[in-house]
Amino acid sequence: MSEVVFVHGVGKQYLSEDSLTRDVVPELQGGTRLAGGPVPSSDDVGVAFYGDLFRPRGTRAGAEFPYDEGDVDDDAEFALLMEWWAEAARTDPAVPDPAATGTRGPVGWTASRALRLNAVRAALDALTGARYLRGVLDRALIGSLKQMIGYFGDEEIRRAAQDRLAARITPRTRVVVAHSLGSVIAYETLCDPQRNGNWDIRMLVTLGSPLGMRALVLDRLEPAPENRRAVWPKPVRVWTNVADDTDIVAVVRELGPTFGDGVRDVAVSNGSHMHDATRYLTAVETGRAILAGLLPGAGAV
Repeated sequence: MSEVVFVHGVGKQYLSEDSLTRDVVPELQGGTRLAGGPVPSSDDVGVAFYGDLFRPRGTRAGAEFPYDEGDVDDDAEFALLMEWWAEAARTDPAVPDPAATGTRGPVGWTASRALRLNAVRAALDALTGARYLRGVLDRALIGSLKQMIGYFGDEEIRRAAQDRLAARITPRTRVVVAHSLGSVIAYETLCDPQRNGNWDIRMLVTLGSPLGMRALVLDRLEPAPENRRAVWPKPVRVWTNVADDTDIVAVVRELGPTFGDGVRDVAVSNGSHMHDATRYLTAVETGRAILAGLLPGAGAV
């Protein structure tokens, strides 16, 4: 019966609800403490966990699939990788622009396999050389890419992830906090009229959200946008969208123009870990948004 429910992003397939809760709850509490409190108790914060839905089944594979450039194998994955590369180039002077001479990319998906592999390799080299992605392995980056795209392509995973979140939200829940892909899951769950009849969410907080990416995310949402305007999730009173300017996953950082006047877009600085959930949760701006949903008369952040 949590007042605050957190839903995570990609790359958590080898964790559990318990291990994620152990890490996430203190970070969320810390953000609210910085914002002046009161700090929600641990019992008042729940975690909607879906990472295991992406865990490989029945294989003898190691901790990670040994993904390489040949595993970026459909047009949506390719397009998302190129979006990330272009965004990294925009925010990091050390990353070459994909259209610059000598970068080996980008090319269209209809190009030959050799040219596509060349472009994917160039994108991976550029991204893993970015100051905020140094040390990230190709296989981890491609794995995250596949989870982002795979959510939309696998209806079983999509429904199961939404079920996990819906099971955590009760009539007592006042705030939903969603990171990365979790913001997509939260939005679709909160929009579902079969689930949300008795929910009263005073504040939706999205962190590092890809919801504004039109072709790859926005146009694939359920419900679909109407006249290029996204549908408002009816149980939600107010929505705060928090994004770091260098977060390459949150390519479109202002969601208000697409999702409506009920969205307040807030900028934060997460340092060298631009997309990290910890940095988002411990930001005072996130803490203020959560408190605005918990306190009577919520609305202003």
